[in-house]
Amino acid sequence: MWLILSILSAVFAALTSILAKIGIENVNSNLATAIRTLVVVGMSWFIVFLTNAQTGISSISNKSWLFLILSGLATGLSWLCYYAAIKSGQVAKVVAIDKLSVLMSFIMAFIFLGEEFTKKSIIGAILIGMGSLLMVI
Repeated sequence: MWLILSILSAVFAALTSILAKIGIENVNSNLATAIRTLVVVGMSWFIVFLTNAQTGISSISNKSWLFLILSGLATGLSWLCYYAAIKSGQVAKVVAIDKLSVLMSFIMAFIFLGEEFTKKSIIGAILIGMGSLLMVI
C-alpha cells in the first residue's frame, strides 16, 4: 500500500506545481501560499472527522506535539519559499532543486534517525543529486 500511496503523492505533487504556477499569476506568493494552506487545513480536518481520528488528540504525547509543530513550521517555510520560487522561476527548475530534499532527507535520516546507508542507496542518492543538478544547468 505504501508504494501506491507514494506514487499518488508524486502525481499530486506534480499537479501541485503546475496548478500553482497557473494560479499564482498576478497573485502575491505569500497570499497564494496562505490560500493553499487553508485548503489543505480544511481538507485534512474533513478527513480526520470522516475517519473519526479526532478521538486520538488527547493521547498525543508532548514530544509528538513538539515535533509535529516543528514539522508544520518546516512545511510552512518550505511552501513559502517554493511559491516565491515558482512565482519568478521555471517550474521544472524549481522542482528539480526542490527534489534535492530527497537527498537531504536521506542524509538527515542517517544523522538523526540512525537509518542505514547501503551501497544501492548511496548510488541512488548520488544519481538523484546529479540528476537534479543536471536539470537546472
